[in-house]
Amino acid sequence: MGKAKKTRKFAAVKRMISPKDIRLKENQAKQDKKEQEAKEKAVRRVNPVASSLFLAHNTALAPPYRVLIDTNFINFSLQNKLELVSGMMDCLYAKCIPCVTDCVMAELEKLGPKFRVALRVARDPRFERLACAHSGTYADDCLVQRVQQHKCYIVATCDRELRRRIRQVPGIPLMYIVRRRYAIERLPDQGAPT
Repeated sequence: MGKAKKTRKFAAVKRMISPKDIRLKENQAKQDKKEQEAKEKAVRRVNPVASSLFLAHNTALAPPYRVLIDTNFINFSLQNKLELVSGMMDCLYAKCIPCVTDCVMAELEKLGPKFRVALRVARDPRFERLACAHSGTYADDCLVQRVQQHKCYIVATCDRELRRRIRQVPGIPLMYIVRRRYAIERLPDQGAPT
């Protein structure tokens, strides 16, 4: 019998850590130093506080309330058989002007024929139409940007992500649907009990 051939093991080399590996202490120290320098170089900007804010109370909000409406708020209102203007008046105990931006209208148009009733509701002559000067038609960014510039709006939305973003802007109340009726959040000393 012949000699049995041994196959060579190609990956049987002893592994070594690269000198640039992040797990080495010197490299960790260098990485920390770089991050510290980047933090020091970063420009810190503090957003100016609106003059209409008195602590958390927004003095720019007064009847008639201007309510910025999101796409899904219209859809959920129709699903829950709620009339927008009268429901808002019942919630706020005051006259309110629903405002619809161009981005919200564009989103409703993009949704197609399934949401044509919502589009018809949004085209109601009682609703105020707000023009958008920015590019793109993403309504959430549009509403957040408008609310940061002008603190005279109440935002009506059922979108949790948008509500989370709006809560970070001080002095802006939120309206949403709870148990087949409208509820208001962060409107001081006013609004229906929830």
